[in-house]
Formats: sequence, structure tokens, C-alpha cells
Amino acid sequence: MPIVTQPGFTAGESTTTGLGDLQLSGFLSPASARGWIWGAGAIMQAPTNSNDRLGNDRWGLGPTAVMLRLEKGDPWVYGALINNVWSVGGGNDPKYNNFLLQPFLNYNFAGGLYLNSAPIITANWEASGSQRWTVPLGGGVGKIFHFGRLPVNMQLGAYWNVVAPDNGPDWQLRFQVQLMFPK
Repeated sequence: MPIVTQPGFTAGESTTTGLGDLQLSGFLSPASARGWIWGAGAIMQAPTNSNDRLGNDRWGLGPTAVMLRLEKGDPWVYGALINNVWSVGGGNDPKYNNFLLQPFLNYNFAGGLYLNSAPIITANWEASGSQRWTVPLGGGVGKIFHFGRLPVNMQLGAYWNVVAPDNGPDWQLRFQVQLMFPK
């Protein structure tokens, strides 16, 4: 579940923190892979936001795909995630048509520590041309550790938006905690 902090856009408007809309992706991929690993499937967006400023009241669906290169003994992991989500059904909020491309590059150190860059490049196809894209540049650090027997991936990154809509943020701070359930 995404926890979002949204600063006020106008004088006197306060910062809002709460749950954002949940996006769930499912991928089908070959049982065995050599070199490049890939998957394709669907993404669903559910209107789970706790405040109108933190999401949309419409459901969404679309295609998604991922490719990555991971070789045993090589500290480099790289690839990209791509999807597009269209709003479906009724609702009071505007319809949406959102594109996402997330290239990623990790350098892994012994002991679970890693450096990464995984900017989330987005396009709002409903916006006018100059207001459509957000393109960040930056990176961060992460660590995989165990909470009991459960592997946990925790990372912190900072990204400056080299392209953003007029009312978009100048930068992003991303903190993620991922519970991993390996086979």
C-alpha cells in the first residue's frame, strides 16, 4: 500500500498524508530463462486512497511488462518495467490514461547492500504536451536483510525532476520496504 505525503499547492493549504491508490501487477514469464528474464501481464489500479487529494475514485486496468538481466556472480542487475493504466467504469474524478517507464540499474555489494537508480518516468496522456511528462534523475542505496526468516528489501533514493508539469514537484524522495516471499 502506498503511503503518500502531498504538500499543499496553494497558500493556506496544508500537507496531506495517507494511503494512495493501490496498483497490483501480475506477470507471466517462462519457467526457465537464460540471459534476459522477462514477463508480461496486466496491471490493476484500485481506488484505495484515504483522501481525495491522494488518488482517483476510478478503477484502472492496462498492460504491463518487465525485462531484466541478472547473472549469477555478476554484481550488476539492470532492466526496465513498463505499463499503461486507463481508467475504467464510472466515478466523479476525471478519467486517466497514465504511462510509466522505470529503467533500473543496481550494483550489489556483498552482504545485501546495493546502490541503485530506478527513476519512475511518467506521462499523463490526458494532459497537454508541455504538461504531460515527469522525468526524474537520481539514485539511492538499499539493503536486503532478514526479519526472522522473512527477507526484506529496504531502500532510500532521491530524484530531481529534470522535466515536470508546471505544478509538478521539483524533486522526489522515495523510501520503500518490500517483503519478499521467495519460492
